[in-house]
Amino acid sequence: MSSRKETVLDLAKFVDKGVQVKLTGGRQVTGTLKGYDQLLNLVLDEAVEYLRDADDPLKTTDQTRRLGLIVCRGTAVMLVSPTDGTDEIANPFIQPDGA
Repeated sequence: MSSRKETVLDLAKFVDKGVQVKLTGGRQVTGTLKGYDQLLNLVLDEAVEYLRDADDPLKTTDQTRRLGLIVCRGTAVMLVSPTDGTDEIANPFIQPDGA
């Protein structure tokens, strides 16, 4: 048995590629992953934050804020996904009106 700990999440394949990161508290950021560590601290370059709706803080809007080079603290990271190869689809669980 190896004494070296392996992380469940292998982020090496996402380095220098676009990623979307969701953080606790509802923030959502996209950028280029430049580095990470075993605690899931992430360094993102050319980061853009998607601002939340003032009426419903759980929803993000199309408004963005450029952040540049940032560090996302690992304790706040909830989701990391690549931006390439993902498409937004309609929610299949929403019932049409009158149904």
